[in-house]
Amino acid sequence: MTSRDLDADAVGAPTPAAPAAPPAPDESPADRSPPGGVLSGPYRWVSIGMCLLIMLAAFEALAVTTIMPTVSRELDGASLYAFAFAGPLAVSVVGMVIAGAWSDRGNPRSALFASVVFFAIGLLVAGTAQLMPVFVAGRLIHGLGGGALTVSLYVIVARVYPPRLHPRIFAGFAAAWVVPSLIGPLIAGLLAESVGWRWVFLGVVGLVVLAMLMVVPAMRGVHGPADGDAVPPRDLGRIGWAVLVAAAVLVLTLSAEASGPVQWILPPIAAVVAVLAIRPLLPKRALRAARGLPSVILTRALVAGTFFAAEVYVPLLLVTQYGLSAALAGLALTAAGLSWAAASWAQGRFEGLRNRTVVWLGALGLSIAVGSLIATAVFHLPPPVVVVGWAFAGAGMGFLYPRLGVLTLQYSTREDQGFNSSALSIADSIGSAISLAATAIVFAALGGAAGGAAPFAGAFAFTGVLCVLAWLVGPRIIRR
Repeated sequence: MTSRDLDADAVGAPTPAAPAAPPAPDESPADRSPPGGVLSGPYRWVSIGMCLLIMLAAFEALAVTTIMPTVSRELDGASLYAFAFAGPLAVSVVGMVIAGAWSDRGNPRSALFASVVFFAIGLLVAGTAQLMPVFVAGRLIHGLGGGALTVSLYVIVARVYPPRLHPRIFAGFAAAWVVPSLIGPLIAGLLAESVGWRWVFLGVVGLVVLAMLMVVPAMRGVHGPADGDAVPPRDLGRIGWAVLVAAAVLVLTLSAEASGPVQWILPPIAAVVAVLAIRPLLPKRALRAARGLPSVILTRALVAGTFFAAEVYVPLLLVTQYGLSAALAGLALTAAGLSWAAASWAQGRFEGLRNRTVVWLGALGLSIAVGSLIATAVFHLPPPVVVVGWAFAGAGMGFLYPRLGVLTLQYSTREDQGFNSSALSIADSIGSAISLAATAIVFAALGGAAGGAAPFAGAFAFTGVLCVLAWLVGPRIIRR
């Protein structure tokens, strides 16, 4: 049974099939597991291995942005430049749904192994490609495995760790994303300039194998609720919906680069198709912000769209409007990375921090950041305002992201952990992709980088609308 089979206001409530009732959302989880943290004896190597896998996935996501101009020039692939970014994001949704269904109906251990295999194959294909279409094919395989990897790890957390350790391991996952954001682009640039861009992909393969060697011993006792069961038609249907969502999001993303009537006709059609197709992939009433799990998923989509769409234009604003170098413009991203890590540590360390307080802190951080960006674009405020303001965005995400992952597991039963974990990741990817496409369309319509302050103010204003929606939906993550 998945969360779509339950009443939306009762998702995560105790049922005869559940081994134990999940703790109330605003109470500190309590259990009788042995004392110790995520780095204690029983969990040390699996924690390190899973965080290393997350770190490698994050490094690849950030490193590709740095080396893509070099790759495009060497492989004569300017026409596929945008597709090399949009394609992996779109197909990752398909990987998420497959991994979720696999984990619910089979064994999350085998789902994790398969996702890592696809992840590594994608790296090998991209790293050895001699033609741009082959490189893009490798990126697509890599994206499919990366999407499945995230969901598989979420389910493994639920099966291996006691509830009291969930906030800490999710804080570790968040920190594993932050470290590559600080050093990933620099390392990728140095590799491209010294031994060649291919080693950005090939060099990671060995580290992926090392990470799996750490995780495998702890996987022996992990089993699914129905190992060996065939995937039912309902789950096959969800995979079909995921393919449709991926196609719609890809069209929406590419339409930002179109011109003429196509630029205005395609986006609404693609957006409508994406919304209709994504509904079967999310918990019931998620798009209507029902209390509990549905609002957790919707909040994740809103804050991801706010942060990642605005982040794209932060360095561009500092470079084009203030004449800063790329290195100096990157200070804003570094500040956000540091504050994200600090906030993630804080929310995991202080388990008594209430969910309502975390929502307010997260929304407040994003609001301060977006407000500072709009004010800077309109009134041409000094660059340090952007750096400090964007640090508040990182802190807001550091508070919210891990806690939303914890709540997803608390509202889930053993039978729907895979579906709900995939829904959380899907909301993350789709929310970011749609917001990125929308801000790109607004930015281009107002004149682009050569249009002065107006394009930046318009793009940041759109993310501000999403931030307001996060304020409205966020408090509904707590059930009555």
